[in-house]
Amino acid sequence: MAWIVRYRSRGLERKARVHVNAHSSGSVEDRPARLTVGVVGAGRVGPALAAALRQAGHRPVAASGVSDASRRRAAALLPGVPLVEPAEVLARAELVLLTVPDDALPELAQGLADTGAVRPGQLVVHTSGRFGTAVLDPVLRAGALPLALHPVMTFSGTDVDVPRLAGCSFGVTAPEELRLAAEALVIEMGGEPEWIAEEARPLYHAALALGANHLVTLVAQAMDLLRTAGVGAPDRMLGPLLGAALDNALRSGDAALTGPVARGDAGTVAAHIAELRAHAPGAVAGYVAMARTTADRALDRGLLKPELAEDLLGVLSDGAAR
Repeated sequence: MAWIVRYRSRGLERKARVHVNAHSSGSVEDRPARLTVGVVGAGRVGPALAAALRQAGHRPVAASGVSDASRRRAAALLPGVPLVEPAEVLARAELVLLTVPDDALPELAQGLADTGAVRPGQLVVHTSGRFGTAVLDPVLRAGALPLALHPVMTFSGTDVDVPRLAGCSFGVTAPEELRLAAEALVIEMGGEPEWIAEEARPLYHAALALGANHLVTLVAQAMDLLRTAGVGAPDRMLGPLLGAALDNALRSGDAALTGPVARGDAGTVAAHIAELRAHAPGAVAGYVAMARTTADRALDRGLLKPELAEDLLGVLSDGAAR
């Protein structure tokens, strides 16, 4: 299905012909003409999304990347797609993916607009979790159509990322007139759109960082400690435990809390802190911070008895003070 997307801003009507078909089951040849796709920033995310769009029938035509790793990723995931300067990417593509680090996005958007690289009617999509579409105001003023499509997934930079997009949530922010196009592009990549208000993007992103990025740190730290304790295969030991904990947490929230903090075992927690101080002092602050948060949540939900919480919190205060 070919859609005419009408987008009104600053009193102007802009039109972009967006060829997307969220539910096509035919071959690529059976589908209508598709979008040419460009990637600015061939990190871990951009090539994978462009490869997913290619599977849906769109046509990646250009990418930009500076580092050797970026070039290798582009060659592996987008074979035959030339690496060119960002301005040339925009010159060749109807749909442009800006897949750069969050802090680099405002300057990139402004620079592309200032240099005249942006074309009216061009779809410009960024994948930052932190930002909505306001960060793309410079390209909007140049006539482009802005979308924020953030895949809620960690990327490896390899071809395993493309099938992992199946069922992946995307945090989507888009002008009302472009919601249909945004939704269809996400579905074509295999994802599920979740609408996030512009003002809620920083909180949304903080929640994801807390849940995913910090989880990686915690798991890696736990494996290091197990190795120090003499465990030969910490990944094998942690796998079933963490899998069950994650499943229980997703199903039951705080009701899934177990362990010495939730039970109020102050002596055990004191022993943990002493061992960490002796063998991994860098882990003490994180342990104490997470234990305090766990204790607070367990108390609020009636899982931790108040008469046990006093000793426990005293141990944690002592542990943080040393």
